[in-house]
Amino acid sequence: MAPKKLPRSKLKRSARNYRDNPLSRKKKAAYDTKRGKLKINRKNRAEHNKARRRLGIYGKGGPDLSRTKRGKLVRENPQKNRARNRGRK
Repeated sequence: MAPKKLPRSKLKRSARNYRDNPLSRKKKAAYDTKRGKLKINRKNRAEHNKARRRLGIYGKGGPDLSRTKRGKLVRENPQKNRARNRGRK
């Protein structure tokens, strides 16, 4: 069962936009689907899943795996990993 929707007043700007504009949401969904099917993205997901299985953390939440500058996969706090390279106001 899906979680209840947040009231509109608690949504951030982009979420409010996609809720109010079904055509925009449909366009974004199509773009995301297309982007997820790219060969390089599928390869990256497969590598990360394989490493998470090997480490025994697949499907259990916990740390993210991120790449170092040398290309090695290492465990990292999800908050630090996902905050990097994001746009700021």
